[in-house]
Amino acid sequence: MMLIDANLLLYAYDSSSQHHIKARQWLERTLSEYLPVRLAWITIMAFLRISTNRKIFENPFSISEATSIVKEWLEHPIVDVLNPTERHWLILSKLISNGQASGPLVMDAHLAALAIEHGARLCTTDKDFSRFDDLQVVNPLLEKKPAGDFKKREVHSSNKEK
Repeated sequence: MMLIDANLLLYAYDSSSQHHIKARQWLERTLSEYLPVRLAWITIMAFLRISTNRKIFENPFSISEATSIVKEWLEHPIVDVLNPTERHWLILSKLISNGQASGPLVMDAHLAALAIEHGARLCTTDKDFSRFDDLQVVNPLLEKKPAGDFKKREVHSSNKEK
């Protein structure tokens, strides 16, 4: 199971991004395969907030366009939303403390905690996630193998040597 970070979704829909083509191809391949794809509500909110913001997106979506994209994802048979479990606070507080997360990194810790508690691999281009122990992180834009083929992929765990 993979949990997708907002940056990959934004790159896939931002034609002005240098990562657009690779991210778009990766997302299309990923959604055409069979492996479960998961999103977090904070990821969906980040997509809506950023993709409709004229100060950030060169060609921003209308809120109607952006919500239609999200609706399409959520209606896809392999896509679902991950929600925190009763273990979330325990995992999150450990990640915040051990990863020295504050400010915007607290949201990254939340996404990392969701991935850990559900046994998901986090797909992102954000190197900040390397600070979180026990998190499996994949940057699919650096990978040369097929999008969803995690059995054959090298997965980079941020588990630090002790």
